[in-house]
Amino acid sequence: MLLVGPSAPGGAVFGRSLPIAAVRDVVPNRVMTWNICNPCEVSNVDRAAEIAAYAPQVIGLQEACVRDVERIRDYLESLHGLVYHVEYGMVLQDWGRCGGLPWSPGAFGQAILSAAPMSDRVHVEYPDGGSEDRGYMAVTTTVGGQRVRVFNTHLAQRRQEEVRADQTAVLATEVARHDRAIVLGDFNAVPDAPELTRIWALAADTDPQCRPSPAGTCEATTDWHLRFDYIFLRGIAPLRHRVQPTASSDHHLLHTDVASSQRVSWSPSRPRLDNGAPPRSSR
Repeated sequence: MLLVGPSAPGGAVFGRSLPIAAVRDVVPNRVMTWNICNPCEVSNVDRAAEIAAYAPQVIGLQEACVRDVERIRDYLESLHGLVYHVEYGMVLQDWGRCGGLPWSPGAFGQAILSAAPMSDRVHVEYPDGGSEDRGYMAVTTTVGGQRVRVFNTHLAQRRQEEVRADQTAVLATEVARHDRAIVLGDFNAVPDAPELTRIWALAADTDPQCRPSPAGTCEATTDWHLRFDYIFLRGIAPLRHRVQPTASSDHHLLHTDVASSQRVSWSPSRPRLDNGAPPRSSR
């Protein structure tokens, strides 16, 4: 006899893991960013399924509660055979958003899940978060067989341009210390926003066609048809990327595959591979 009932809060009804045929490996050179939307009435089983459809090596989540991330990681393993390590960069203790008890609220902020172990985690809260505390986190892990520094951030909410400019100044100072870096997250700013100037000076968007100029064509990553979510690459060549709308969030999934062995020589105008050829890209 099989008993079927609801999972923990935020989950969905299920009775067992998927059959062994559903177990799969991660894509070792794939990185994803996703603002999972909070507060939103979304099943963590569904969130895990959205991630598992692309099986990235590294996932950066924003607007994440610790309890939700724990369940997502558990479902990725039990339902999809994908095993991840997790590190957190939390900036709020928020009972309203994340549940828990009034004297022990859930933690809210960013998280990074990686199929490879992570080290040297840092968590920095921006001096001014704007209307809500914000920050960035960073870890060192393996992507495409290479060690790389991965940053995950969530900048101040819309119509707070000056605050975001100060935040990117803090973030850019740290990114500049690394020859190989992936900077991802919800920047709450369109590509030609002045507050992103410092980031563009250090790294390129995973989409070579997306640039902070009238000639740039940047695919929207939100339900309100704006580009707010980015994967910036420093010293790393992009291969292909995808923006995938989802019913689970008001932000789309954005993931990219990166070259595993080639490095790029960086200039603010155009990154180039070591052999002088421009980076390849396909939708």
